[in-house]
Amino acid sequence: MLRLIFFVLLILLLYSLLHFLIRDMPASRKRSEKNPGPDELVQDPYCQTYIPKRSALKKKVGGQVLYFCRKECLKNFVQKYPEKG
Repeated sequence: MLRLIFFVLLILLLYSLLHFLIRDMPASRKRSEKNPGPDELVQDPYCQTYIPKRSALKKKVGGQVLYFCRKECLKNFVQKYPEKG
C-alpha cells in the first residue's frame, strides 16, 4: 500500500513539473521571435561578393542604391567608374 501511495505522489510530481514546463513554453518562443531572421544578401558591384544588407556600406548612384562590402571596394568602384560614382 505504501508503494502505491509513493507511486501516485511521484506521478503527480512529474505531472506538475511537466505542466510547469509546458506552460512556460510560449514565453520562450516569444523570446526567440525577437531575434531577427536571416538578413537579405546583396552583391557588391565591384568585387561581386555577397554581404548582409544590414552590414553593407551604401552609396546612392544614379537614383539606385549600391551596397559595398568594404570602404576599399567603394573607393575602387568610384575610381573605376567615375561617371557612376
